[in-house]
Amino acid sequence: MSHAEEKGTRRDFLYVATASTGAVAVGAAVWPLIDQMNASAAVEALSSKEVDISAIDRGTQLTVKWQGKPIFIRRRTEEEIAMGRETALTDLPDPTSQNKNKWALDASDANRTLDEAGEWLVMVGVCTHLGCIPLGDGLGDFGGWFCPCHGSHYDTAGRIRKGPAPLNLLVPVNAFLSDTVVKLG
Repeated sequence: MSHAEEKGTRRDFLYVATASTGAVAVGAAVWPLIDQMNASAAVEALSSKEVDISAIDRGTQLTVKWQGKPIFIRRRTEEEIAMGRETALTDLPDPTSQNKNKWALDASDANRTLDEAGEWLVMVGVCTHLGCIPLGDGLGDFGGWFCPCHGSHYDTAGRIRKGPAPLNLLVPVNAFLSDTVVKLG
């Protein structure tokens, strides 16, 4: 082997060794930045919540806090169900269900409730106008919820009917775990 070939081989080795060391150093520096973006244990614990609904009577609602927001869990009466089901979709300012369980469907009453009978309604209790908390128990012009801050009226299915709010009350991901327990998230 000639002297020139040995220098070329040594130079190639130094390039590869330097590049490998640099790649390891960059990886070691970047990993903590990427890893810190993962959800903390506290956030993961809040990602779902089980709620006992056995004590909710017809015509009443339970408000629970989940992910920092109030969640309305309402057990509707036959009259409230009928009012929600009789509403024509053409009367609704927001035609979408706003239901994360049935996202691409229309805002019919059946597409917003937890069960097929329409007895259980679970919604994020935050007005879609400016984030106020609407008052329930049949307040407002449509028998549902009323936001006194700016005058938004929601019907018995949580759909916007009058006022500045642009969207229906949001329905979070939820499901029955049993006859008496609802899981949020």
